Amino acid sequence: MEVNNEMEQGTPAKQKKKRQFPSAFTVLFIILIIAAIGTNFMPTGSYSKLLYNESTNMFDITAPDGSVVSMDANQQSLDELDIKAKLDLFLDGSIYKPIGVPGSYEAIEPNPQGFTDCVLALVNGVYDTIDISLFIFVLGGMLAYLNKSGAFAAGMGALSRVTKGKEYILTILITILISLGGTTFGMCEETVALYAVVIPIFVIAGYDALVGIAAVYLGSCIGTMCSTVNPFSTVIASNAAGINFMEGFGIRISALVVGTIICILYVIRYGNMVRKNPEKSLILESKAYIDEKYCSEAEVPALTGRFKLVLTQFFLTFVIMVYGVVKLGWWFGEMTGLFLVSAIIMGILLRMSEREMVNEFLAGAGDMIGVALICGVARSINVVLENGLVSDALLNTMSGWVNGMSPYAFAIMMYFIYIILGFFINSSSGLAVLSIPIMAPLADAVGLPREVVITAYMFGQGTMGFITPTGLVLVVLEMVHVNYDKYLKFIMPLMGILVAFSIAFLCIEVATI
Repeated sequence: MEVNNEMEQGTPAKQKKKRQFPSAFTVLFIILIIAAIGTNFMPTGSYSKLLYNESTNMFDITAPDGSVVSMDANQQSLDELDIKAKLDLFLDGSIYKPIGVPGSYEAIEPNPQGFTDCVLALVNGVYDTIDISLFIFVLGGMLAYLNKSGAFAAGMGALSRVTKGKEYILTILITILISLGGTTFGMCEETVALYAVVIPIFVIAGYDALVGIAAVYLGSCIGTMCSTVNPFSTVIASNAAGINFMEGFGIRISALVVGTIICILYVIRYGNMVRKNPEKSLILESKAYIDEKYCSEAEVPALTGRFKLVLTQFFLTFVIMVYGVVKLGWWFGEMTGLFLVSAIIMGILLRMSEREMVNEFLAGAGDMIGVALICGVARSINVVLENGLVSDALLNTMSGWVNGMSPYAFAIMMYFIYIILGFFINSSSGLAVLSIPIMAPLADAVGLPREVVITAYMFGQGTMGFITPTGLVLVVLEMVHVNYDKYLKFIMPLMGILVAFSIAFLCIEVATI
């Protein structure tokens, strides 16, 4: 009888292996293939693009056929092209990317992307993201010093003891701070360095790594979605629409406060559930890897004076980074240089030998190879879509959807249009300069001020930013070996809330005009 039961039930070795959701790389490869196939069927076309040429003090206009003509860089030329942006914004570099010329769209011959194009897109995607990839490698090397020495574990253990019983405060503080960074200067890719700091704090406190990821990532997303003075979205989009970026400020600051509160409550709710019952964690299968990679309370060493000095230096590195980005216009080149110098100083403070410093740095950088390559693979999808000439055609088609609509329907439809465009054009500034000159004048036809289009643009692209695999989310998930489907299971209820939230605030903006 026992034999029969074993035959019926099957031994563990003979049981079917549980199917797992594809890895981040496979998800992106699938999307890349779908995007390439789509270029064979989707309409193709292009708008003329205007760019200020500082060396000649002329406007260069590139037509869809690739020909270039020049016009005098004056307000008359802009008026003639129906571009509402002020001349000074081009001359002082505020508008530094090619801007779409309204009414210039032309259908052009398709450029379908095949197998070779996809392979080259993968290579070019890595080239395009080499700045962030190098930053990730250097960060990995620095973190290896902290982990190897035990300084990181000691610091996180001390912090967890201080916040014991009040861990929810961590969620509130981190989400608010990152949200402020997002709304002021578009803090997004810069947060890559923060996950390795934040995740161990939450793991030691009894949460799962998803809580740490959410506190940072949702804060960044809601901040950029409700941008107030962000030069890479609000300011550049308002400039392209020919309006002051402070127009619509009131509704956006209100949305920022409400949206941040929603995200905080959502993360706290999930975190409390996991602390009470760890079996309910959505990423339970990743627990062993996370515990091994990060620290556990049983292994926490004493927080010595040397460790305090090293951790203080580590913290000051982030302070300098934020100051450099906000005040000095730094980007990944400067940030990478900062972390490289900081890593060398850290190795010296930890009294590591030259050989130890080199070996540990290379080992830590090696651990980040997968994370860095994810950035390039994600970018390759945009490369295929750009080379396939479908982005402008999609924009032209969607601009026709809102003709003749009521003001409320117009605002809501514009929001959903930007959700779609946010997937195909995963750059806030790039999407702004391409689409706003075409979309903003449509508001005039329905009797709405153009700031409504700016708000819809930010809300739409921001909503897509929470889940788009071509953004930063898969890079973050790769750090802790969490599959994309687990994150989607976590985030989708919040997505429904955010869609309703965005529509409500857009309707409020229309009603109060």
